[in-house]
Amino acid sequence: MSCTTVLVGGKASNDGSTMIARTDDGHFDVKKLVVVEPRRQKRKYKSVISHVEIELPADPLRYTACPSVDPKDGVWAATGINAANVGMTATETITSNPRVLAADPLVELKKAAGRGEKEIPGGIGEEDIVVLVLPYIRSAREGVLRLAELLEKYGTYESNGIAFNDEKEIWWMETIGGHHWIARRVPDRVVVVNPNQFGMDAFDLDDAFGAQKEHLCSRDLREFIAENHLDLNQNGAFNPRDVFGSRRDMDHIYNTPRAWFMGRYLTPKSHRWDGPDAEFTPESDDIPWSFVPDRKVAVEDVKYMLSSHYQGTPYNPYTNQDTGKRGMYRSIGINRTGVTSVCQIRPDLPEAVKGLEWICFGSTTFDALLPVYPNVAKMPKYLSDVALDVSTENFYWASRLIGALADAGYNNCIQQIGRYQDAVVTKGRQIVRDYDGRIAAGEKSEILAKANEELCKMAKEQSTQTLNKLLHEVSARMKNGFNLADN
Repeated sequence: MSCTTVLVGGKASNDGSTMIARTDDGHFDVKKLVVVEPRRQKRKYKSVISHVEIELPADPLRYTACPSVDPKDGVWAATGINAANVGMTATETITSNPRVLAADPLVELKKAAGRGEKEIPGGIGEEDIVVLVLPYIRSAREGVLRLAELLEKYGTYESNGIAFNDEKEIWWMETIGGHHWIARRVPDRVVVVNPNQFGMDAFDLDDAFGAQKEHLCSRDLREFIAENHLDLNQNGAFNPRDVFGSRRDMDHIYNTPRAWFMGRYLTPKSHRWDGPDAEFTPESDDIPWSFVPDRKVAVEDVKYMLSSHYQGTPYNPYTNQDTGKRGMYRSIGINRTGVTSVCQIRPDLPEAVKGLEWICFGSTTFDALLPVYPNVAKMPKYLSDVALDVSTENFYWASRLIGALADAGYNNCIQQIGRYQDAVVTKGRQIVRDYDGRIAAGEKSEILAKANEELCKMAKEQSTQTLNKLLHEVSARMKNGFNLADN
């Protein structure tokens, strides 16, 4: 699925938390946020897309998920935080190349061609991965190891990047062909930006085949690279992006411009991003996978990057100027996003409130980021009770309506959008501060359900107010308007 990922190490964030964030950019997929209790988890899983069947462990943890409301294509749980305060987002669809895919083909479903033939199931994919992994891990590293076992046994039918975080670490994992994989602990001081491409641009094979402190990979990766002549690197360097990734014209329109905008935002002083002497352009193939940011990064910065439509550049599709470059690159804040989340694990708080899940639906350019506590038995109806029909009674459809109205009247509505987004985050932070303090003072975790209800009540009020204002603004400028005084 076409997505954008941002990972923030603990020493790069403003409060010491680790953050993994991703836009889930499907095809206007209707999404909701739910809590999955252990008693509701099956012991045998079957994929809708690939038909693979997998036995699951008998001791799952509670976890949150953002599944598709329509189950016809499977669960597509997208992201969540489990009861052990481990976050996961899956998946970022990444690129590969013919050399890799010929050497280790993707494991696709083979339907029976005729009578007497048996269907051959495919591997696992984005539909399945969160459900198969998140309920069964107690650290970010364990997430990599569990998913690695599944990949090596069942394979995958697509190329994906997956992130895990706990209070100490973030791990990023990328699949290679049908069964191979590579994973790296994200350095604490950096922010990773990953837009639908094979991302890692450095990897320590000696560590992966030795102490395995910060690098992990398939057991036969060295042989796989050598036997298939995959290494394109010069002078003894090892850049996995050059080995396993792509370098296509399409990347320069669809992928690298997103990395350019995010890197430009994170390091405006450390690197030159504009002008004839720029170190990197929107079409550079060597934009770094990670950056030490010029200043520490907060949740609001993550949301800003993931809301990008190249504002402040000639590529902004909403600019009134005829730049000749307007709308030429794929925006991060694209129209068809289903859900965006930031899984934040905060190390300096009690266990009950270490995890905080920031959630928004629809196009990130126009939606608002709402924090909720994942350590609850169920989510409020405003987040979980979503149907396929349009309604203002839930956050998903309210967000979609806000985006459609604001886009139609961008110049007259964008100020209202800014106020709406700031209000939800500001009031959300105030409520979170209150309940964090109450838990720290000794109140029981049961109060977190009340906190989430309070957060959702606030979000509904702000969304309704904004809808009222946007509808009036757009209606007043309809093309069939006519006043007697016009004559």
